[in-house]
Amino acid sequence: MTLHLLSTLAVAGAMRGLLGRCEAAAGMRVTADFMPTLGLLARIRGGERADAVVLTAEGVEELIAEGVLDPASRADLVRSHIGLAVRAGEPHPRIGTVDELKEALLAAPSVAYSRTGASGIAFAALLGRLGIAEAVNARATIVPSGFTAEPLVRGEASLAVQQVSELLAVPGIEVIGRLPREVETVAVFTAAAFRGAAQPEAAGRLIRFLASGEAAPALREAGLEPVAEGLASAPPAPDKG
Repeated sequence: MTLHLLSTLAVAGAMRGLLGRCEAAAGMRVTADFMPTLGLLARIRGGERADAVVLTAEGVEELIAEGVLDPASRADLVRSHIGLAVRAGEPHPRIGTVDELKEALLAAPSVAYSRTGASGIAFAALLGRLGIAEAVNARATIVPSGFTAEPLVRGEASLAVQQVSELLAVPGIEVIGRLPREVETVAVFTAAAFRGAAQPEAAGRLIRFLASGEAAPALREAGLEPVAEGLASAPPAPDKG
């Protein structure tokens, strides 16, 4: 038997490192399909189903309201910050203040970001608020799906913007820091089981493991902030309806 997980890219690095322990917790083989939140939402609303999903908290709440996910299985896993990266060995521009961030973005020959993930949506909105959207987008490298640090490594961009955990998933880059506190957006990523999942008990076990203190060190190492380390009580197994 196999448990199928649909997951945002933000936790891909951590999940790959945790796969063996995820399978031990679920009691069966686990396969995972990673892509940005908007892409997953479109697939799910198009009728695709799995056993469990990891999305932004907002995405999970929407699917619960639509009757797609089991609310009893819902568990917040991590908080995630947006960061910037350069190719390994390249100079690190200063981004500690809003003015420094604007200067770095305007000076970059090309900024890589995705408009289909939580980080890209937030970053696009931030460019508008800073009044530099036209200037940055005129030479931006837009990544339809996947890791924005990949074009950075290939020399196709000079700065990459994404969740810190997604940047760290790509070898050959260096994270230079997070967005300044005044303009940062912190995303919460949440797991839940699908209603009518083929493996409901296993999905519940997997979610409880990912929300537990056992998984926290690997999540933290991947650049994420576990919501509840050493959680005393875990969400119940999802219903079978």
